[in-house]
Amino acid sequence: MNVKRRAFPLAIKAAPDGEGRFSGHVSVFGTPDSYREVVAPGAFAASLAATKAAGRTVPVCWQHRMDEPIGAWTRLEEDDKGLYGEGTLWLDVAPYARIAQRGMAAGCISGLSIGYFVTADSFNDVERIRTLTGIELVEASIVTDPAHSDARIDVVKAKLAAGEGITDREFESTLREKGFSRSEAADIAAHGFKAWTRREAGQPQAEDGALAGLIQAAGAYQLPSF
Repeated sequence: MNVKRRAFPLAIKAAPDGEGRFSGHVSVFGTPDSYREVVAPGAFAASLAATKAAGRTVPVCWQHRMDEPIGAWTRLEEDDKGLYGEGTLWLDVAPYARIAQRGMAAGCISGLSIGYFVTADSFNDVERIRTLTGIELVEASIVTDPAHSDARIDVVKAKLAAGEGITDREFESTLREKGFSRSEAADIAAHGFKAWTRREAGQPQAEDGALAGLIQAAGAYQLPSF
């Protein structure tokens, strides 16, 4: 099971001080996002309790680089708004921590993206909204671009899982993010993806082996079964 990523504006309550301490909300409750998902109050409770019981802290990462943390979340707790956090950047040993400090203070770095697993959820068939009631928090990153490429790929996956169509532009953008050139992505989208979307008899399946391979290469996601 892959770690999912969700981007939020970094709602800073206190910008990093001289010792790297900062605070703000890292997640909000009750508002549908581009995933058509809502985080429910209490979703983080079990994860936070397990982390505390194990004597661990959640890392502050830079751009989701799990092998290069830049600090630690010293306090994470749910309140009426969402998940509130207080963190400390390791300014003395982590170069990117100093970049994050300067950028957050200047207001030019204002994104946060969390890495997590979904442990419990429910789905509203009428509104086509998924409510996340259980979230295992893995890390929370400071990011320059909240619309991280992996997050954009997850948006495409979420639309497919909800039975929604995706556009050729979304498919082409996903190919670009996975390393295809602009011309390659445009050609694949024009000849492969558009041909698949024209299969209107019944509910389409990814029967074309070549197209399925391209989709797998594009982001390791699979078209849904109906």
